[in-house]
Amino acid sequence: MPESKTLGDRTRGMGEIVEVAGKVTELAPFGNTLAEMAASRPEIVGLTADMGRYSDILPFRDAHPDRFFNVGMAEQNLIMIAAGLSKVGKIAYCTTYSVFITRRAYDFVAIACAHSKANVKIFAGMPGLVNGYGATHQATEDLNMMRGIADLTIIDPCDATELKQVVRAVADIPGTVYVRNLRGKVPVELPADYRFEVGKAKVLKEGDGDTGIIATGYMSARALDAARIVAGEGRDVGVLHVGTIKPFDTAGVLEFARRHKRLIVAENHKTTGGLGTLVIEALYDAGICKPLSRIGLADGFFECGSQEYLEAKYQVDLPRFLEVIREG
Repeated sequence: MPESKTLGDRTRGMGEIVEVAGKVTELAPFGNTLAEMAASRPEIVGLTADMGRYSDILPFRDAHPDRFFNVGMAEQNLIMIAAGLSKVGKIAYCTTYSVFITRRAYDFVAIACAHSKANVKIFAGMPGLVNGYGATHQATEDLNMMRGIADLTIIDPCDATELKQVVRAVADIPGTVYVRNLRGKVPVELPADYRFEVGKAKVLKEGDGDTGIIATGYMSARALDAARIVAGEGRDVGVLHVGTIKPFDTAGVLEFARRHKRLIVAENHKTTGGLGTLVIEALYDAGICKPLSRIGLADGFFECGSQEYLEAKYQVDLPRFLEVIREG
């Protein structure tokens, strides 16, 4: 159930995204939703590579212990076992850190899963700067890497509301799906009537046509926060959430872009190869040229630290959003 927490009344758990005081949160939306839906879908199995706690799959384990498999710290085995289970009619939900999926098991995702159209749903935890353990644990280039795999669906949910819908939706999306998983106490940002559709970008806020923000993942919620703040300054900023990176909603992005004089693209990812690159490619191909700023990570490796510290240091936090909006 949703609950309200502020930064001051508890210590944030590992891998939980930065919260803002007073926001409503939901505990383990991935694991709780998976456990619930699996009660009526016996073909669903859950796997982890010794990251049950930090991927929030433990509610599924507790509810369906006979369908849960911990393969140990062996990410390549995780993907191969999931692919094998899919061959005998199972829908395999597998979890670990996103960095371990993309760097250690990339070939296995590409060949055993996507190439074979395996019914494997990868929930990759702690993407980008959500992980405070430094460069060895931060998947800051995963969207770029996974985009290169054919027949792979890629989803970057905004909040608990969308994540729960994604957990249910991917069971019926053919083939392999890669989801950037949000864990712990995940903020509820989107309205109750929000509906996730694979391959469809969603306008979260209409603006006056001056500045429009195109964002993905929890950066879309940050864009909404920034838009509310600058509204008090007389700025009416539009926000488009791109929840699906692949297939990319080129038409939806272009429609939004045409309605705004100036664009800002924001992502919890390097500025190369992720959402920003997709947007620029779409604009170029359509012959659209207008001012565009990017909020994202520069090329490089990133140090250890709290998410708040890292986001401020590498300029992807709320103050950076406000700075970029006010530049226009």
